[in-house]
Amino acid sequence: MIPEYYTIAQVADILGISKETLRRWDKNGKLIPQRNDSNQYRMYHRSQLTQFEEAQLLFNSDWEKELAIKPTKDYKLVELFAGAGGLAIGMEKAGFETVLLNELDKHACQTLRNNRPQWNVIQGDISQIDFKPYYGQIDIVTGGFPCQAFSYAGHKRGFEDARGTLFFEFARAIKEIQPKVFLAENVRGLLNHDNGRTLETIKGIIDELGYFLVEPRVLKAIFYQVPQKRERLFLVAIRKDLAKKVIFKWPSPYQRIMTVKDALKKGALYNCDVPKSQGMKYPKRKIEILSQVPEGGYWRDLPDELQREYMMKSYFLGGGKTGIARRLAWNEPSLTLTCSPAQKQTERCHPEETRPLTVREYARIQTFPDDWLFSGPMGAQYKQIGNAVPINLAYAVGRSLIRLLNDLSF
Repeated sequence: MIPEYYTIAQVADILGISKETLRRWDKNGKLIPQRNDSNQYRMYHRSQLTQFEEAQLLFNSDWEKELAIKPTKDYKLVELFAGAGGLAIGMEKAGFETVLLNELDKHACQTLRNNRPQWNVIQGDISQIDFKPYYGQIDIVTGGFPCQAFSYAGHKRGFEDARGTLFFEFARAIKEIQPKVFLAENVRGLLNHDNGRTLETIKGIIDELGYFLVEPRVLKAIFYQVPQKRERLFLVAIRKDLAKKVIFKWPSPYQRIMTVKDALKKGALYNCDVPKSQGMKYPKRKIEILSQVPEGGYWRDLPDELQREYMMKSYFLGGGKTGIARRLAWNEPSLTLTCSPAQKQTERCHPEETRPLTVREYARIQTFPDDWLFSGPMGAQYKQIGNAVPINLAYAVGRSLIRLLNDLSF
């Protein structure tokens, strides 16, 4: 159900702008919040937001229809750089049959094996895997290849220029398997990496492999039932002999923004409060300082003497440094999770308690199911979760890919 009123924080998230920009709009009359009759807070009515394209997409979403998308036949999937299974779980929920997963990290591989004993998990260096036995038998290859710089050196040899990088290995798998479709995901920074040259090289290689690349898109996880401000770049490519038969449609957004409360408390996302689990601890002095940061606040909300103590030399440097000493807010999405919940530059303190998020709290913000258990020492578990694609985002993209393959089957 679409909410009638939206807070400043929610509108900022929907429109992709800062709260400060909204406050300026309030002052200059561009967009003025109203009094909400039920609680007297100044909020924005839905009708005020229809002028913005981002809000129109939200209000006119086909999310409910897309939930009904199911495969019309068995679609086989190979996943590379699988990590702890964020993308794989989403693809499984969408209806794909996972034939092979490759991952280098031993703890992530153990996580995959423990949770899905039936999955064929190959641990090791992707460069040592021969994909030729899967030629013509796989519908889709997926994976989040780590982004490495390519050596250009003026050669412009396309596929060969990428040799030695992990994208080359991803491309080699495509070349040997020849799936109907492939999905690659990466950080949004790939868009502008090396002034755009890295992505241009990737586009050239995809064309050389015989695939039509749908225009790459950055998807914001908050629009896909994920309570986290995480962004990922997705590349979808269709084999050229099939590409003219279909049009790929990106997933529609969910009709409201999920929050930290949705993640950690019983409600729309989970049928119980977050289970107890292990978690990192803060040192005594850090607890004393962070205990004075209000919900949703950060280091600038501390008294000046504590700002100076906590920030040290950084106190005198420019920039907002808004991740430092950051406490999450119950009624907003989490900031992007990193591989460690207690790094000073990217603090993710619990909204009420003065401590880092636990392993299970981390997992819930990434929308992992509670029964998906992580292997390895605590630091390795945080790393696996922090590196994952949020499950609900992967599920939404997976439904769009199922729809594409269904269309190809006619």
